[in-house]
Amino acid sequence: MTKFRVDVCGVRGSIPTPGNSTARYGGNTTCVSVEVSEGGGKQRIILDAGTGIRGLGARVMKSAETEVNLFISHTHWDHIQGLPYFGPLFDKESRIRVWGAKQGDVGLESVLRRLMDPVVFPVPLDALDAELEVNHINNGGVELDLCSVTNMRVRHPGHTLATRLDGENGSGSVVFVPDNELGPGGDYDVPASWRKDFVKFLEGASLLIHDAMYTPQTLRSGWGHSTYEEAIDVAAEAGVEKLMLFHHNPDCDDGCMDLLAESAGEYANKKGARLEIIAGSEGMEINV
Repeated sequence: MTKFRVDVCGVRGSIPTPGNSTARYGGNTTCVSVEVSEGGGKQRIILDAGTGIRGLGARVMKSAETEVNLFISHTHWDHIQGLPYFGPLFDKESRIRVWGAKQGDVGLESVLRRLMDPVVFPVPLDALDAELEVNHINNGGVELDLCSVTNMRVRHPGHTLATRLDGENGSGSVVFVPDNELGPGGDYDVPASWRKDFVKFLEGASLLIHDAMYTPQTLRSGWGHSTYEEAIDVAAEAGVEKLMLFHHNPDCDDGCMDLLAESAGEYANKKGARLEIIAGSEGMEINV
């Protein structure tokens, strides 16, 4: 039976927000680690490389793991800015496979080279010690040793992918959707059937980690993000077991997040949504 241990390393959207006012939920940007285990085997999958990946890298090095699969939802700054500080990149024993979509005509490796250009970072991509492999994906799937990975384009500026991890024989699933506009705003390159297709993509997930950057009062239509109400609605429609609210607004401190989580619970009860709802916080661990 496949098991997933989900470690939340960064929950914040847009920009890091360190400090006393965000200490409980965390100020690092988007990064989630998933340890997949099946029988005696284990595999590390990392979802996005925001600033939360720096601390994760230290733990990976300490555990003597040598292979990592990193899936990049898209290459906006808050989803890749921690990658140059990921310790295993500087370990010659490490093999790191990076997966993500092209951004128009710009390949993922080109984006990473720009991220580590000597003008903005002292160590260029070619000077890394690890074995680095960069792979392009779009809608579709990737078969890893211990689980299957499927991707779907979502409604966010740029080519942005949701990622679903499924264990063998329906033993569990984790879906990661950090940036996604569920409302009617925005103009995105997705088909008319997108909402129906997205619900099917999420169907029966054990854990859905979904963008809930806005409240109904603060929603900025067309900016590529969702409210907690919209996230709850789609999770309930898809029969998700547990929903983690994610990609927190940098202007929302711990007190604000407490109110958002409380409002989300009240909304779910009012709607009769049969799912567990949690507000993601740095350091949180969930077993699926």
